[in-house]
Amino acid sequence: MGLVLGIESSCDETAVALVASDRTIVAQKIASQDEEHAAYGGVVPEIAARAHAERLAPMIAAVLKEGRVALADLDAVAATAGPGLIGGVMVGLVSAKALAMAGEVPLVAINHLEGHALSPRLADPSLEFPYALLLVSGGHCQILRVEGVGQYRRIATTIDDALGEAFDKTAKILGLGFPGGPAVERLALQGDPKAVPLPRPLVGSGEPHFSFAGLKSAVLRARENGQHAPEDIAASFQLAAIDCVIDRLRHALDAIDPVRSLVVAGGVAANASVRTALEDLAENRGLTFSAPPPSLCTDNAAMIAWAGHERLAVGLPADPLDVAARPRWPLDPAAEPVRGAGVKG
Repeated sequence: MGLVLGIESSCDETAVALVASDRTIVAQKIASQDEEHAAYGGVVPEIAARAHAERLAPMIAAVLKEGRVALADLDAVAATAGPGLIGGVMVGLVSAKALAMAGEVPLVAINHLEGHALSPRLADPSLEFPYALLLVSGGHCQILRVEGVGQYRRIATTIDDALGEAFDKTAKILGLGFPGGPAVERLALQGDPKAVPLPRPLVGSGEPHFSFAGLKSAVLRARENGQHAPEDIAASFQLAAIDCVIDRLRHALDAIDPVRSLVVAGGVAANASVRTALEDLAENRGLTFSAPPPSLCTDNAAMIAWAGHERLAVGLPADPLDVAARPRWPLDPAAEPVRGAGVKG
């Protein structure tokens, strides 16, 4: 039974996990930075990097102790090498390089997005390639055809903001604090999703891409005019966002080669209403629906360790110790640029 140690530090979660080749999560630790960033209404890169540097070493030691393994017992050390906040990425990657050197084991530099893309296979052994993937998080909103490990064809992306960022901005507008996505979801349960007329950007358009900037602006106007209760704004925003996602997915599924499964991953995949809408779409399309448990949706190190397992299992090479951290790293470098999405595509 092979063991890979995973390290994740691309944003504001410091995470370490030990994952076996049989999909067992042997040990894991996750340290949130919500309190450190709450006063700012979002993640401050310098604060995040400092917190990673302070927490990572003792967390690594704790995971190895809990798993009762030494560095030399590992098959590899896998770490997020991008994309993300470069300071945090460097903290995790440098730590992984030191561990790989000390234990004389391979280093696997993981694309954070690949960690999300493969995370459903950690939770669902029956999930086979190829599958359609909706990747929705605070920084990314994409539809991809996952054809195999390291083989990703981007079908759609956002031309402005990611869905998770739209949830967080809505939370800030409504004074719900940080992190915003779960707070909006909770408040939406108390509201009328049809109370506030909000736009559905790009719905019905001929391209499969996303846009959420106009929806965010409409939420701000609805809040400023004082005519709607916060819970109704939250519920109406969530429904509008889901309508956009489902419409864009329908368009994308019509355009791609056939797949048997519809998969969702990323932080927004933990939203129960989003999941329900996607399950309904999959059922109507005759597709199997797969989503990782909420604990594997948000940033975590188990998905990074599993991506390391997947890459090694298909014979992809380990990475040199001088591999660089990357603030931007598209899963599909060959994808055509999309208007407005140059830095996110």
